[in-house]
Amino acid sequence: MPSFSPAALWPILLLSLSNVFMTFAWYGHLKYKTSALWIAILASWGIAFFEYCLAVPANRIGAEVYSAAQLKTIQEVITLIVFSGFSVFFLKESLTINHAIGFALIAAGAAFVFRG
Repeated sequence: MPSFSPAALWPILLLSLSNVFMTFAWYGHLKYKTSALWIAILASWGIAFFEYCLAVPANRIGAEVYSAAQLKTIQEVITLIVFSGFSVFFLKESLTINHAIGFALIAAGAAFVFRG
């Protein structure tokens, strides 16, 4: 098993937490469609502040060991994982086989970013 430095692991942890906030900021208001749009915008901005407080350090730390393209790829894969859980458990929407295939193809594409 390869050993990972803290600079390699912290970005993954911080980006995972950041994505939880990001997903709630971007999609959480969909559960409350009857609230005014301006309230959704203000609430989303408030939540997004915490996302940035995690994402910016994640990218700064991660830049020690990952390229910008690799950091973005990590973030996108984490986003799909977090969004899938959010969609099912918070929004109560089901994911279909087409979603799974599409996400798998994106993950396969992401793997190419990390190939030598």
